[in-house]
Amino acid sequence: MATATFAYEIKDINLAEQGKKNIEWAQKDMPVLRNITERFRKERPFEGLRLTACVHVTKETAALCIAMKEGGADAVLAASNPLSTQDDVAAALVKYWEIPVFAIAGEDKETYAKHVQTALDHKPHLIIDDGCDLVATVHKSRRDLIPNIIGSTEETTTGIIRLEAMEKDGSLEFPALGVNSSLTKHLYDNRYGTGQSALDGIIRTTNILLSGKTFVVAGYGWCGRGAAMRARGMGANVIVTEVDPLKALEAVMDGFRVMPIKDAAKEGDIFLTVTGDKNVIDVEHLLSMKDGAFVSNAGHFDVEVNVNGLRKHVVESRNIRPSLDEWVLDNGKTLYVLAEGRLVNLVGAEGHPASVMDMSFANQALGIEFVLKNKGKLQNKLYTLPHEVDVQIAKIKLESMGVKIDTLTDEQFEYLNSWKSGT
Repeated sequence: MATATFAYEIKDINLAEQGKKNIEWAQKDMPVLRNITERFRKERPFEGLRLTACVHVTKETAALCIAMKEGGADAVLAASNPLSTQDDVAAALVKYWEIPVFAIAGEDKETYAKHVQTALDHKPHLIIDDGCDLVATVHKSRRDLIPNIIGSTEETTTGIIRLEAMEKDGSLEFPALGVNSSLTKHLYDNRYGTGQSALDGIIRTTNILLSGKTFVVAGYGWCGRGAAMRARGMGANVIVTEVDPLKALEAVMDGFRVMPIKDAAKEGDIFLTVTGDKNVIDVEHLLSMKDGAFVSNAGHFDVEVNVNGLRKHVVESRNIRPSLDEWVLDNGKTLYVLAEGRLVNLVGAEGHPASVMDMSFANQALGIEFVLKNKGKLQNKLYTLPHEVDVQIAKIKLESMGVKIDTLTDEQFEYLNSWKSGT
């Protein structure tokens, strides 16, 4: 294919061939999204509509974008994180699928913000968001776009927190669908995806042995559950920190030590934040850590570990390996900061495996279709996909894995659905 003539901004179009191979490799392990893509190709539900996506530019995201284009959408993609872009995938989407991409791995914050604005210049009817940057930017500075926007979908917990805040104060001006609220998203993507990919990022970045280390997980939501489970499975002594009594109690019942971060900071060898909040590991905690501790984050934004606040205590720094920086502090200790405090699983590794993103992006594809089908019927609120959609995704996934399950007999169904039947 000849070089694309439309506008785009990527690192190097010559990386496209490898990117194509990686996208095709991911698609092989995404049977649910493949099933949806085939239907979209026939039905073309998004014909004539402009779609802007702000999502991590990975091979799995590429499969989602391709599905939307097959469904007729005029799609544009920008990165939802300055460091998570896979440059070969960006090049392949431009060259082989003619999808404009505005994303370069390692871009500075100014370039990132520019790419978000450029993607919004597409004047979207539909938005796919990961972290709520597109939706927030529209409401703050691109309000002229609001009348044409039918609605949006949101991928991650952090974005849903922002959307809930917007709905609560009445500032949300079009419907949004929280994909992360679907069971086939957060129970699997967050627990098994983040659980594996966060540890993958830590290991690739450092090549340290987890067995025998004290591993501190800040936050025991579904991502924290997955990370704690996987770290323990690799022989680490896991400590959990929490602010929610129910989640803290669950962590205790799951067999983990639970304590405040100020206490855990003194014991941990490796730290991982997965909360969605800021300064979860603050400067005072960082200064009290052991000499040689490793600090990482798998929450969406780079605010969970207060690395910026710590910089005033840094007397010497150097990059040791890709995504691994050594900081010598004014208290004489050395800390190792992974991925600059950004998403260690996407910066230090490749993000979630395709198999689990299959369900997440199936939810995204069906979520956008749901928003479109219900145009004019939805209020300016945050919605969740109907339960039957979750069930259908799970059924397709099980079929692709060769797993069969039982079905209720008529008698069993009646028993479960009638109050008249008893003991």
